[in-house]
Amino acid sequence: MELRHLKYFLKLAEELSFVRAADKLCISQPPLSRQIKELETELGATLFVRNNKRVALTDAGKYYQNEIQELIQNLERINTTTQKISNNQSGEFRIAYVSSTFSGAISNLIEFLSTEYPYVNFRLYEVPTIKQIAALEAGKIDLGIIRAPLHSPKISSQLWFKDSFSLVYNTNHYHLATETDIPSLSESTFVFFNKDYAPQYYENLLQICAFYGFSPKVVHETNNVSSIIQLVKNGLGVSIVPTSVLRNYLFPELGSFELKSMQLFTDILLASPKEHPSEITQKAIAFLEKEVPYSFDQ
Repeated sequence: MELRHLKYFLKLAEELSFVRAADKLCISQPPLSRQIKELETELGATLFVRNNKRVALTDAGKYYQNEIQELIQNLERINTTTQKISNNQSGEFRIAYVSSTFSGAISNLIEFLSTEYPYVNFRLYEVPTIKQIAALEAGKIDLGIIRAPLHSPKISSQLWFKDSFSLVYNTNHYHLATETDIPSLSESTFVFFNKDYAPQYYENLLQICAFYGFSPKVVHETNNVSSIIQLVKNGLGVSIVPTSVLRNYLFPELGSFELKSMQLFTDILLASPKEHPSEITQKAIAFLEKEVPYSFDQ
């Protein structure tokens, strides 16, 4: 049995016509018929019912079609992965992150990798956690920086750092000193991440507000932490953001303090496709382990 037998079988199973299948395969009909017959003889099973009017899959043929389709898909994935492993000194390496995790550490990583692998094109994308997980499973990105939780048998992950939460506000509009002042914000406008964009993060924010005794009045939603900070900076509301984020936004108008009473944290994970991690992936993770941007002192 050769690979062409399987490809010919799948095309005939799709077209259910020797004429159309042969045309799509750019061969004549007799060789196609011969290849299918050879396959059935080797299997000891009839895969198609054929007569002058139609071609149809038998039950055995339907089962074989499902199994072979999966086999071919796996083979294509294996070939792609093999090529990536072979070309780990060149080509493209794709890194994704969620906006609230961007820091100097990620910039330093790109600089480090570009020096180590000068012939590799490093691509950096801002992608929400849910979409990163799908992209990692499909092999469309090589390294993801995401927020927990992560449940996927196709992805390897490890904790990068634990992040706490901080309240951030405009000091010209609010006079806050400690966590005891938070309940006074029950009627204030809040700026949050969009629920569909970051559902787990959104739920965390609701949970925090409930802990302080109120439900937030969410007026502004956005998909980017920079936009959240800008809205707060302009006096359009208050927000709760990961503490590590604030190191990137040192504006005089902004005040903040860490919410320590609740003891709620969010785990930042380094994630990669589970099968055959590349040399670059391993070096990138090792580098980031030494460049933790923030660690909550519990």
